[in-house]
Amino acid sequence: MSWWQIDTETLAGARFVISARAETTGALLRLHKGAVAGPVDREFLDRHANAYRRKIAHRPDLRLLLATAFRPGWLADFVAPPQAETERPIAEELDLIRYYPDDRARADLATALRVTGGPALPSAIGALAPGPLLAELLEWVWETMIAPDWGRRRRILEADVVARTRQLTQGGWVAAFADLRADMRWLGNGRLQVNASKYPPRDVFGTRLLFVPVTVGRGWVSWDEHDHSRHAIAYPASAPLAETGPARPAPDALARLLGPVRARLLVLLDPPKSTTQLVALTGLALGSVGRHLGILLDAGLVLRRRAGRSVLYSPTDAGRTVVDAATAAGTRLPRTQPAGAARRA
Repeated sequence: MSWWQIDTETLAGARFVISARAETTGALLRLHKGAVAGPVDREFLDRHANAYRRKIAHRPDLRLLLATAFRPGWLADFVAPPQAETERPIAEELDLIRYYPDDRARADLATALRVTGGPALPSAIGALAPGPLLAELLEWVWETMIAPDWGRRRRILEADVVARTRQLTQGGWVAAFADLRADMRWLGNGRLQVNASKYPPRDVFGTRLLFVPVTVGRGWVSWDEHDHSRHAIAYPASAPLAETGPARPAPDALARLLGPVRARLLVLLDPPKSTTQLVALTGLALGSVGRHLGILLDAGLVLRRRAGRSVLYSPTDAGRTVVDAATAAGTRLPRTQPAGAARRA
């Protein structure tokens, strides 16, 4: 297994970041590997794998680069440099790769081959500009596969960040790490197992630790050997949050208790949503949504948290209890009506 040694100060300063580049990198990794980690991956590959194969079919330079940079259990460092501490435009993030020095990129490729037991660096790599070549491919993946669906994906990522933050508040980092990735767990004594690969421990004392959700793939860990200020862990967004089916209707009992609008809003907030999303889903004016959310906030039924550039609302434990109780009440059989009682049509 591979683990990182983390001090309490680094852990306390860790944060979640949404990244369009990470989402695009995860998509490219899935396209390159062709493996399926779940139904979301299967749907993505069914839709885009053929276009990807056509893209690289007549590009031996891309095939050579990907075979060298995307090694089993290892990514060359320049492929996924750690994200900034705040969300950035995709063009700005891709520039970190596009302008990565050629000599450093080739050294990263040589390291990727060496640590995974691969061959020596192919001489043909010397004729490539790895950073610009990879940035070109990532830009294509973004424009053709991710950008058209980015609004939906971003909402899933935002909801995941809110859910993780809530989990962190309730159970601490041990609970947060427990289901972040299948092969990640807190080992105690400042040790975080980041994957199952057998690589040497890594000291991340005094660095910025970033957690980056992605909707496609299993995730990865990344750092920059020339800049030890940041380490990033990309992880798969929670599967329940990726479900995009219609929200369940508000129970009648809940509508009678809270009013139909507030009842509907409370049900819609699982998974978390922004006021803009609620306006789109309900057709209500922004001011009306805001007033009803304010009442639910004051009643302790919802909470408000920031996720990237958005503010998301989600039910509190009390809010979920109220919804569940009203739902359960609505499923009970009605009491037997007295004999002779009139029925309303």
